Amino acid sequence: MGTFSATSTTDDVLAGIDLTGARIVITGASTGLGEEAARALSRHGASITMAVRDLERGAAAADRIRAAVPDADLELGLIDLESLDSVRAFAAWYLAERDHIDVLIDNAGVMACPRGSTTDGFERQFGTNHLGHFLLTNLLVPALLAGAPARVVVLSSAGHRLADVDLDDPGFEHTVYSPWVAYGRAKTANVLFAVELDRRLADQGVRAFAVHPGAILTELGRHLTDDTLDEMVALSPPGRSFEFKTVPQGAATSVWAATTPDLDGLGGLYLEDCHIAEPTDDPLATRGVRSYALDATRAAALWELSERLVAPV
Repeated sequence: MGTFSATSTTDDVLAGIDLTGARIVITGASTGLGEEAARALSRHGASITMAVRDLERGAAAADRIRAAVPDADLELGLIDLESLDSVRAFAAWYLAERDHIDVLIDNAGVMACPRGSTTDGFERQFGTNHLGHFLLTNLLVPALLAGAPARVVVLSSAGHRLADVDLDDPGFEHTVYSPWVAYGRAKTANVLFAVELDRRLADQGVRAFAVHPGAILTELGRHLTDDTLDEMVALSPPGRSFEFKTVPQGAATSVWAATTPDLDGLGGLYLEDCHIAEPTDDPLATRGVRSYALDATRAAALWELSERLVAPV
């Protein structure tokens, strides 16, 4: 399937692809992987809705993209994934302005932050990375169906190997909080969400994928401290070394998932390095996806829990 690899860039995977007329929504598009995805996709003709938490920073990112792609078709939309009211407001605005979505990239997130809560009282990483995107995607389903065949790309991480979701204690009320365990739970939730979303919408032409972008030095790491870095090393397989990607390499798998014909007719998969990842429960493995992250029963249970937590959808 394809000839791309860990070092492929967004421009590599988009070579020869014409996205004229496509409408793509990207969360967290004011920096890092989201901005790069917006740049690369707009360069191939896509119209991009940049969903950002800070409109000033979003406008600066749009200016940078237009400097590289002068005819880029960009619009900004305000969203704070830590606030369900903000998510609902963005979705209402979008549905009032636009009639379809060809690709939704759930890109924004937080990583290994100190214990905290979202506006609605959820553990911050689970609330932002999973619940905010869960609600957003569900609210935008009418536009995705109108754009079918459409795709949803959910940014996960190899960090999902750190922890399965805890359906009984998602807020660490009975568990000692660990920044990395919380991150692992949230990133596993991202995969399970893609699995169940794909099951629900595949027969209506909407397919979903979870993506591991690789290790990239972006603002996602803004909460890292010496203590959390030490904990990450302690939780990693012995002898593991981290090879960092550039931002264009890191965004490549998201862009590939959004556009490649190689994935036509497929969904509910975890992708890494522009390939479908193999399931593995080997604790020493540095590639692949844990079987618990693809478990259909757990995916359905997480969906039901998420519906209760964000109600009304």
